[in-house]
Amino acid sequence: MASRTVLAHRLFTGISREHLACLVTELAGPWQTGVEGRRHEARGGARKRAAGAGARHRLMFVDLLVATLIHLRHDLPHSVLALLLGVDRSTVTRGIGEIRALLAERECAVPDRPGLRLRTLADVFAYAQAEGVELRLDATEIQVRRPLAGRGGRRAFVSGKKKQNTMKATVIADHQGRTLWADALRPGRMHDATAAHNEGIGVCFRHFPDVEVLLDNGYPGLRRDHPGQAITPPRKPNKIALPHAHAAREEARHHHSSNRITVEHALADHKRWKQLTRWTHRRDALPDTYRAVAGLVSDRTANT
Repeated sequence: MASRTVLAHRLFTGISREHLACLVTELAGPWQTGVEGRRHEARGGARKRAAGAGARHRLMFVDLLVATLIHLRHDLPHSVLALLLGVDRSTVTRGIGEIRALLAERECAVPDRPGLRLRTLADVFAYAQAEGVELRLDATEIQVRRPLAGRGGRRAFVSGKKKQNTMKATVIADHQGRTLWADALRPGRMHDATAAHNEGIGVCFRHFPDVEVLLDNGYPGLRRDHPGQAITPPRKPNKIALPHAHAAREEARHHHSSNRITVEHALADHKRWKQLTRWTHRRDALPDTYRAVAGLVSDRTANT
């Protein structure tokens, strides 16, 4: 059995010990509540033995949390983690599933507002309008396993850009590259703008008219429908335009790219967690994994 102190080191978990202690304080209660709820459902009623009686957990909550963080950060197999912790693989698999769901439900932290979380796209727009924050939005794709032959919807995951089977995540960051929100993920064949529309970004633009969002060239429809709010790089001038028009457009494009680059930095922070470089597990577990990683990254950057 490996040393618990060593496994909790930042090199393994990807977070500091102070951050780990905050997660333990925040999630231990909900995890215990979930355990008791499942036991109540399995028994079909209230417990008949005194609290503390019966079999005890082989792993404490802190051990399960550390194992989940190591799995997210380095994508170690469950069997390897079970060997390090001295338990059966099924114990680690069940624990990771429980902790990952709790981490995903936390969503993203509000910069300089301890204890507050941004859970929906409307929350992000409300925060941006109240604080005068200019948002940056972009999408990223994660390669996933190819669905089995003969199953419906198999082509939905084939990305036209990557030419691979992927799932698409839409992320919003602020001017400092701090993650504010990540969506529930969509199949890779879906266009970036369609994914944003499905999350209700058009409604948010109408309800929060003072919010500006920097976008890339993949969102021309949003620029057309919400001028002054959805800001994309300037269009290329006509071929017969004078040289100074081309030079002005190039300068404006460079300025826009420099301002929008922070969301690319946020996406790079997410991809430092190995599980998000290439997903090799069940596709239905990827959305929770991405939201869990986005929440952990937002915790680290919220006060920077």
